[in-house]
Amino acid sequence: MQLGDRYLMPGECMRINTGAPLPPGADAVVQVEDTSLLREADGGRLEVEIEILWAPSKGQDVRQIGSDIALGERVLLKGTVLGASELGLLATVGATCVLVYRLPVVAILSTGNELQEPWAGPLHPGCIRDSNKTSLMALIGNKNGFHIVDAGIAQDSPEVLLPYLRSALSSADVVVSTGGVSMGDRDYLKDVLQADVGAKIHFGRVMMKPGKPTTFATCEYEGKKKLVFGLPGNPVSAMVTCNLFVLPALRKMAGHPSPLCTVIRALIEKDIKLDPRPEFHRVLLSWKPGISIPIARSTGNQISSRMLSLASANGLLILPPRTEEKTYLPAGSEVDAMVVGQL
Repeated sequence: MQLGDRYLMPGECMRINTGAPLPPGADAVVQVEDTSLLREADGGRLEVEIEILWAPSKGQDVRQIGSDIALGERVLLKGTVLGASELGLLATVGATCVLVYRLPVVAILSTGNELQEPWAGPLHPGCIRDSNKTSLMALIGNKNGFHIVDAGIAQDSPEVLLPYLRSALSSADVVVSTGGVSMGDRDYLKDVLQADVGAKIHFGRVMMKPGKPTTFATCEYEGKKKLVFGLPGNPVSAMVTCNLFVLPALRKMAGHPSPLCTVIRALIEKDIKLDPRPEFHRVLLSWKPGISIPIARSTGNQISSRMLSLASANGLLILPPRTEEKTYLPAGSEVDAMVVGQL
């Protein structure tokens, strides 16, 4: 007998697959594990009689039409990030074409005469390997899913920097550069942005540690508005300011309803000296039995060139500036912590 051939009568049953419609007349489903085959025919190909081991109730294991998603029910809200579950939900309702925000393209440019590509062999005298571009490409692209362009390494001169900057602006919606924004004799980025690209500098110094020389500018280039973030050259400063400024801006452009990094409360494990500037202190956040909020353990020396302080950090303590009344926070103090890694 095939599904739909006739109504099932009391005392009758029919084998169906999971998710199949009920045969006419059926009002409950019993899992095959809760049955026992008593009699068969046609060499075992036909089940004639079974025993139901547990008495079913009406409606058992039956999913009514609309019980999962009702007619007219809102499936996803505007601003929802489309992950695996969300895409599966859209497929379920047959929404194969939906309006989405375009992900911004981000060009990452390093500046500095001393920089050398990591793959370029042994270090030349006076050079260091460019770690900033690698770290930022991983953070912005691999971890957060934005499209990235490697804009290369520009030497410290306006004549060399300008074509690199123009190429980056042409290929991306947002340019993220490192170096060239401080007060040194060879820090030309702001001058080139203003004089040669016609950019507006919205800010060029921030009262914070690390990341004081962070710069943000906008310009019209090839008929389109572009964003430029000039991050400090020190590796830690570049990563911290990317989390604080760049990623929220990119998330906002991509339509995220909550673009800022998550902030939670944490207990500091040891005394922490305060700086005259508000500080973002790298820590490892972890939980201990019986404590409802995480413990924040400092990653050690917080000098802005020390990459090891970032290696295990998954949080940034948001520390207030030092005052005459308060020069340090004692162990056990509860402070805000920005989540920047896996907890």
